[in-house]
Amino acid sequence: MKPSLLSLSGESGGGQLLRSALSLAMITGRGFCMEKIRARRPKPGLMRQHLACVRAAAEISGADVTGGELGSTELVFQPGPVVGGDYEFAIGSGGSTTLVLQTLLPAMLHADSASTLRIEGGTHNPLAPPFEFIERCYLPVLARMGVKATVALERHGFMQAGGGRLVATVKPLKRWKKLKLTERGEPLGTRGIVVQAHLPEDIAQREIASAARVLEWPIDRFSVEEVRESSGPGNAILLEATFEHITEISTGVAQMGKSAESVAAGAAKGLRGYLASAAPVGVHLADQLLLPMALAGGGLFHTRGITDHTRTNVDLIGRFLPMKFEIMETAPGVKQVQVSR
Repeated sequence: MKPSLLSLSGESGGGQLLRSALSLAMITGRGFCMEKIRARRPKPGLMRQHLACVRAAAEISGADVTGGELGSTELVFQPGPVVGGDYEFAIGSGGSTTLVLQTLLPAMLHADSASTLRIEGGTHNPLAPPFEFIERCYLPVLARMGVKATVALERHGFMQAGGGRLVATVKPLKRWKKLKLTERGEPLGTRGIVVQAHLPEDIAQREIASAARVLEWPIDRFSVEEVRESSGPGNAILLEATFEHITEISTGVAQMGKSAESVAAGAAKGLRGYLASAAPVGVHLADQLLLPMALAGGGLFHTRGITDHTRTNVDLIGRFLPMKFEIMETAPGVKQVQVSR
């Protein structure tokens, strides 16, 4: 007899609540009904990006889905067993490939065999981790937890055209290792990269000048990567700080109506705030580590701040898994997040 559907509300969050629910449903086998999806957003309901996650999750788990349409504010998702294999998913826009990957990855770790995921769409988007963040910040921490997964960028894709492609390989996980990440370790270096396609060179140079002022870095610490294979124009500035135990990347992605200077300054202020703290885990990575830590049955890390995203994600994870999350301040500007049974 199947367990009853979990009744969830998506009112207090955005797409993250839906993505976490999809991941946890596939892993636990517990279906859910989510109402009021993104109800407080300017455009409530499922957008193309979210629908891509739903459809991809349904394909790898043979799920029964009701409400899987654009604009739907209610979704019923009843998964079957997760099946490994070769999969291809196309978002059909510049929607984030990395968010689709983060939805599927935890479930693929519990599949019956290894998997290859080819995901087409945007690889550098506002409000989503860029490919480089997944490759150099997210996956290395998961590797410490026993995860064997790699990701490669075949083609860049920006808003609005999309057309980018990443390829991930995932091996089933035999046993999770609990994470303890409380120190950065020795500093290994900092750098800035502007990834740009089909745009004037002066945009990249203006971004570099702006970021260099905020961070007080020399200009020669920056480089420009011209991307010629992209389907459409786009630009992203990636500011990276590498330490012995962790790498942090703060990103600014060009958008209509925002100057090059403001895009770069926003990213630079984000990294400057990170460097001013002693905490190893950045605020975005902190949110992304909650679900893996719950699956591992415990762990702890230090971060510099807790967002509303993090708190709503904690509440949702607790609906699927009997885990306890404790958040306490260990030093000025440093929060400890501990997960236990």
